[in-house]
This record gives sequence, structure tokens and C-alpha cells, in this order.
Amino acid sequence: MSTFSSMHSPSYSHSFICSSSINEKKNQRFVFSSFPRFSVPANAKVFLQCQANSHQNAVLMQDGAVATKVSPVEKETPIEKLKSELLSVTSSNEWDEKASFDINENESTVSITVVGASGDLAKKKIFPALFALYYEGCLPKHFTVYGYARSKMTDAELRNMVSKTLTCRIDKRENCGEKMEEFLKRCFYHSGQYDSEENFAQLDKKLKEHEGGKVSNRLFYLSIPPNIFIDAVKCASSSASSGNGWTRVIVEKPFGRDSDSSAALTKALKQYLTEDQIFRIDHYLGKELVENLSVLRFSNLIFEPLWSRQYIRNVQLIFSEDFGTEGRGGYFDHYGIIRDIMQNHLLQILALFAMETPVSLDAEDIRNEKVKVLRSMRPLRLEDVVIGQYKSHSKGGVTYPAYTDDKTVPKDSLTPTFAAAAFFIDNARWDGVPFLMKAGKALHNKRAEIRVQFRHVPGNLYNRNFGTDLDQATNELVIRVQPDEAIYLKINNKVPGLGMRLDRSNLNLHYAARYSKEIPDAYERLLLDAIEGERRLFIRSDELDAAWSLFTPVLAELEEKKIMPEYYPYGSRGPVGAHYLAARYNVRWGDLGLDQST
Repeated sequence: MSTFSSMHSPSYSHSFICSSSINEKKNQRFVFSSFPRFSVPANAKVFLQCQANSHQNAVLMQDGAVATKVSPVEKETPIEKLKSELLSVTSSNEWDEKASFDINENESTVSITVVGASGDLAKKKIFPALFALYYEGCLPKHFTVYGYARSKMTDAELRNMVSKTLTCRIDKRENCGEKMEEFLKRCFYHSGQYDSEENFAQLDKKLKEHEGGKVSNRLFYLSIPPNIFIDAVKCASSSASSGNGWTRVIVEKPFGRDSDSSAALTKALKQYLTEDQIFRIDHYLGKELVENLSVLRFSNLIFEPLWSRQYIRNVQLIFSEDFGTEGRGGYFDHYGIIRDIMQNHLLQILALFAMETPVSLDAEDIRNEKVKVLRSMRPLRLEDVVIGQYKSHSKGGVTYPAYTDDKTVPKDSLTPTFAAAAFFIDNARWDGVPFLMKAGKALHNKRAEIRVQFRHVPGNLYNRNFGTDLDQATNELVIRVQPDEAIYLKINNKVPGLGMRLDRSNLNLHYAARYSKEIPDAYERLLLDAIEGERRLFIRSDELDAAWSLFTPVLAELEEKKIMPEYYPYGSRGPVGAHYLAARYNVRWGDLGLDQST
């Protein structure tokens, strides 16, 4: 099986773990934290194994040479011991100079290749995110960005294209132009086919020229349609993977259309990659408020005891866009809103919200807890799903198109542009608590939020002040993911005055008012994590399998029975059926009467 060459070498401030095998014509440089400089001959084969507090396992052999075992020297320091071992090689050729190890962490380089560089995602998100990381000083000293696509383009044309989408952070604008120019100098382009090993071999040659003999770490971002993932990975694996550093691949959703296609994609990827090399990206996991979920819950004593069926009545995950498919109709019609938004973005947020306390903040510990949540959930039933599709609507003298007015969408399409669903988690913490999801396009606003509605106060002394509508007295925690990020808690309080009149108020953390620093884009966080090898916000294969198992049966039923979507006007709040679904579980959607302050 052909696989990417991979090294996983986390860096520590006072210790090191490295494993490298190199046979190069040029002198090689290695990065350590506490060794002096030695020089290694040009034709030497080197194998190093180092561990913190143990430097004795270093052996260097020239071609045809036999390494002799070195006996320990009493009171010998680790550095002296390493020197003696390195110099104890029987060889027909004498070294021209003393071995040299450059104790400089900058002697490795990162090459970032954006596969599909001429596409919208690359232009609008990936290149701007890379520039933002460079602007903030988050990228390594030695890095190169390569665009790879079928389009014919020069380096200058790529830089011109990329420069149109770059922006600077609001708090450091004084050197924006200078930084932009420096970044663009590191951007290059190579034209090639996604299924051509020869073209990827040419890319490899160019990457090596920029890497200059340093330890090469390579990150490939697959910003291409899923039907050509495997071809690109196969060619990069055989022709452009790193020979002496790590190689990682970021894979964009969708990860299949159902359980079978997703499993087939994973199996095909694993012919050329290990699981640790695959970074399945869901950009919603990089959102500031989504990452703050665990902080809010696990570092605040007032929330963790309330995070269960005993106090929470229901949880709502709401996603809405105020525009239609404009320009993406062909792609969207193949997947629909359930696959595009619910199965990944909203389900990932649900898993983070509902998981048990992980053993640590280690990526695997967190992902283990998310998988437990997904495996505890009931597969979605058809009666717990409402689907809709937006129709044409005129408002204010403007006529908005129907979904099927899109020229790339079949006129008889039944693909849902709206869906609402009720989920249940069958475990001790969440038994009986409905988790309601709602996602749609062409709705009345653009919003993504989590709403946690708490139970009514038993024997509330002030019930008469709220009348018969007890929902008016319900405490609600709202985590607004986008836009205008905020966390606020709805509480009941007395209106100032002589009478006893109650009011609902918000304890509000409004990010724009509280923090002057601009919130990084989700792609910035995820790209940086991929470069650093942090997998916490990426999706593991068993997590993906568990997610698809919840949706695949109902998706198949919707398509086999050709269920008609309920039509709703462009710019409305969605189909009425969503309200009946919520009412069945004694829930009222929290976004119906949005407060002025929200």
C-alpha cells in the first residue's frame, strides 16, 4: 500500500522527540533544543532517535561503513556521549569536517499547497486566511504557498488574483501594504491535472527548490469536488509527499452522501493516507463561539450543574441564511440542506454541547466524548422531520426567485432548502430532552445560534405576574455563533417602581462591545491547527460514520418515497410544519420573538 511519508514530532520547550531518516547529497541540518554544532558529511546516511534525557541512541553510517558500539564512559555528559558515538564510525572515508547540527528551530519549512487554487473557496477563504496568519506572525519563518489547479496561470497572475481578496487586521493596519507584498512573494502557482502523477512530480520538484534542503513539512488543502479527491491524493502521495517531514491533507466536506459513500471515500483515502494525516474540515468548528462552548460549560461552576435533563427543557440549534442558492444550485441540488448543514455543522455543535467532560483537552479525548454522544442518539425518523423549499415572492417591489428558477436546478426538483428535525440522546444526562434543529435558505435573516431553554420554576411565586404563558418566565441561554457574536442569558427581574411588574432582561456578553480585537475567521484557526498538528477541531472517521448512521435511513426514505417539500415564500420564517413539529414536543422556537437587544 502506498502511503504518504509521515513524521509526527511535537515540539516541546525543554524536551524533544525526533525520528528522521535522511540520505541526501547535501549536508543536512537538524533541530534540537540542547546540542552544540557538529558537521555531517555530504554522503552520509543518518538515523537519529532522540528522547528527552536520553541521547545515546544516535548512530551515523557512511555507505559501506559499520558502526561500532560505544561503551559508556563514566561521568560522561550526554553531549560528550553523543559526540563520541557520532565519531565512533569505522569508514573508508575520513570526514572532511566535524559534524554540525544546527540548533535552530527554523531549519524546517512548511509548504502549503492549495489544490483547486482557482476556485471560489480558495480565493475567498483559504488565501485570505493564510495571509491573516502571516500578518499575525503565526506562520513558521520558512513557508511557501503554492496554488495548484488546471487553469493556466503564471505566478504573477495568481498573486494578482489573491491580492484582491486580502485584508488586514483592524488593529495593525500601519504595515498592511508591506506585509501583503511580503506574503505575495511567497505565493507561487503550478498548473496541472488532478489525476496526473507527472504534474505532481513537477510540483514536487518546485517545492524542493523552495525548501532548500531543509526538513520539509507539507500541507495539501483539497479545495476541489469530492469526486476527484482520490485522484489528487493518489498523485500527491506517490509524487509530492515529504521525504523527511510530515505530510497532511485537509479534506473539505461533503464527506459522501450517505453511510456507504462516506465509508467508500474513507477507505479510498486510507489507501494513501493514515488517519492521522487526514484532516476533515468543518469550518463551523473553527467559529469562536463554538470553540467557546466547552470553556463556557467546563470552566464556569454555575453552568455545569445545570447541564442536564434535570434543568434543561430543550435545546435548539438554528441556522438560517437570508439568500438562496445563487450560483450553487447545481451543487446544492445533489445534496440538499440536510446533508449540507445539518449532518455536519449542526450535528457537530450538538455533539460538543452534549458531550461528557473529557479526560483532558487532548484531541482524542474530546473526539472520544463526541463519538459517545453520537452513538447514544436515536436515528432520525421520518415523522420527526419537516422539509421545505422556497418559492418566488415579491416584497417592496422586488421579486425574489424560487429555488427551481435557478437554471442549474431541475424544474421538478424536490431537494429541500429547509429542514427541521427533532433528535433525542438516550443517555443518563439527556434522556427525554428534545434537541431541535432548524436550517434553511432564503429565510428572513442570517443567523446561527444555540438556544437552551430551561425548565419552569416549580411552584413559582410570581406565576400570576406572567399570566397563563409560562414560557414568558422561562430562563434561556443563547449562544449566537454568527453574526455579531454574543452570549446572553434571559432572566426575570422586577421593573423599577412601586408596583410589582416583572420583565425579562438579558445578561449580555456582546463580543464587539467587550473585545476590541477582531475575531479571527474560522479558516484561520483550522489552518493553523492543521499546520501545528492539532486535531481537536477536525472530524475523525468513526465520528463521521456515527453521524451518517443517524441521517442515512431518513434520507433514503425521503428520496424513495419522493416526499414533497412544503413551500415557503422567499424571505419568510420557513414552513409552518416546523412549528407543528416543535409543538409536538411542547417547544416554541426561540427565534420567533427576537429581542431588540439581540
